[in-house]
Amino acid sequence: MRFRALLAVPAVSAATAALLLTAPQSRAATAHAAPARCAEKALTVRAKAAPADRSVVRVGVTNRGTRACDVDRVPTVTFGDLDGAALPVPEGGSGTYRLGAGKTAYAAVRTIGDPADPEARRADSLTVAASASQWGRTFTAARLGTGRDIRVWEPVTTWWQPTAAAADRAIGLR
Repeated sequence: MRFRALLAVPAVSAATAALLLTAPQSRAATAHAAPARCAEKALTVRAKAAPADRSVVRVGVTNRGTRACDVDRVPTVTFGDLDGAALPVPEGGSGTYRLGAGKTAYAAVRTIGDPADPEARRADSLTVAASASQWGRTFTAARLGTGRDIRVWEPVTTWWQPTAAAADRAIGLR
């Protein structure tokens, strides 16, 4: 009896395999796999104040990996110990941005509309993350080139752009 039971198992497996091979393939099986989320360790994040306007910070993220991957459509930008993050311009920033291997995406952040605004807050640093689930990289005000602090009031950030010029235009520079 044991011998017969063992023989039946391969026959069932062969029949199942035959059905699987002749069954129509699902869309998921035939579609190209979407790029995975970018691992934070595969990214280089940079930030620097715009020379002509220290209330604008130019940021970039480079994929040092060997395959394309996805980051959030909008960078996550926070300021020192202040609550909240820069809001996306235009609104509706949820989604992803595909970053090719070795490629860089750019965004621009306006930290404050009017640096003389009496309601402006001051932060000693700015943190940029390519995705909200990542820690990001922190830059001090001195390293950014904004002086002793970063003035912040109703900050906004662009979506990731393919060029620095496109990010500048999206924030209203040039």
